[in-house]
Amino acid sequence: MTENIAYVRNTFLPPEAAPRDDTTMIGWMRKNLFSSISNSIMTIIAIVAILWYLPGLIDWLFISAQWTGTDRTFCSTVVQGGMHPEGWSGACWAYVGDRFAQFMIGSYPRGEAWRPILVALLFVALLIPMLIPSAPRKGWNALLLLVALPIVGYVLLLGGLYQFIYIDFSIPLYFVRIPVYLNIPLFSFSLPHVETSLWGGLMVTLIISFIGITVSLPFGILLALGRRSKMPIIKTFCVVFIELIRGVPLITVLFMASVLLPLFMEPGDSIDKFLRALVGVSIFSSAYMAEVIRGGLQAIPKGQGEGADSLGLNYFQKTGLIILPQAIKLVIPGIVNTFIGMFKDTSLVSIISMFDLLGVVKNSFSDPNWLTPVTPMSGLVFAGFTFWLFCFGMSRYSGFIERKLDKGHKR
Repeated sequence: MTENIAYVRNTFLPPEAAPRDDTTMIGWMRKNLFSSISNSIMTIIAIVAILWYLPGLIDWLFISAQWTGTDRTFCSTVVQGGMHPEGWSGACWAYVGDRFAQFMIGSYPRGEAWRPILVALLFVALLIPMLIPSAPRKGWNALLLLVALPIVGYVLLLGGLYQFIYIDFSIPLYFVRIPVYLNIPLFSFSLPHVETSLWGGLMVTLIISFIGITVSLPFGILLALGRRSKMPIIKTFCVVFIELIRGVPLITVLFMASVLLPLFMEPGDSIDKFLRALVGVSIFSSAYMAEVIRGGLQAIPKGQGEGADSLGLNYFQKTGLIILPQAIKLVIPGIVNTFIGMFKDTSLVSIISMFDLLGVVKNSFSDPNWLTPVTPMSGLVFAGFTFWLFCFGMSRYSGFIERKLDKGHKR
């Protein structure tokens, strides 16, 4: 018994040093920027690069930029007939301001610009409560945003004569044996018709991406479920469709939709080019969305489906209430990544003579009224910032949704 006493410590351990406080700025820098020799070297290189390029970039974008003006002389040198004796100005934001309406709605008639503005306001008014998790009436909100808004937007943007609520009745004139049929509309209105060939700019980018997102998600879910189906015909069709579409670039799909599709139609029949672009983008994004959803379905443990079967749930209940919600939650980053890629790929619709924001900006470079060396860069910077703004917004919102739904997989 006395021998075991030698293995028992009879003194306290010396106190250890207090842990470093990482909540301060110095602690954060020590942890994230200078935690090792390699990280310190990369941090120093990054700081030197920023200090080298950032002042000139700020000067070009803001300090030396030309903010007002009506033509190229405001951004040109004296030699070129401008007002800058020592050289070209910085960014020519006067050109962007002068062409801002064209960048937004393309060649849409300026007298009818209130129509796309109204559609944009309706879109924002319905989208904001849809994105707020605590907002009530999600079902009605989704119905208005995904069903009613596209119909209203089609009527407002395209225009034409619309008649609703008919009264149909017939008056038989027996003495001449000819029945007379009357068709009287109780409500009608007319808007000037605007061809889709006049649409352009950010309006086209948002319409194509919104329709593509709205269509690709449900169709992608159906294709993913069909690819996992045990019915050979459905599975084969989904596999062939997905692999065929994913095996060709989007520009090929748009070219086929624009050039080859009319060849299979009756002579004299045609499909609007804008509709062809919508169909092509929706088909292409649906194939990629199907693979993203399928990855989430395969990540769900088999026991989830077996548990649903043990409760007596049928296939639709098991899939809609148990499997799909978990699968979609797991692949939110992939879904948003597909949405972002599709939003940027809308610039490819120029292959069928439909010009989105980037296409309209590039077309404006040939305008002699704003022909300067700084004009193209200014327009491209504006287009790039606009694309980044929307893509960054989608990325940050997806991160918010991930954090809100990630209750059982926190690390």
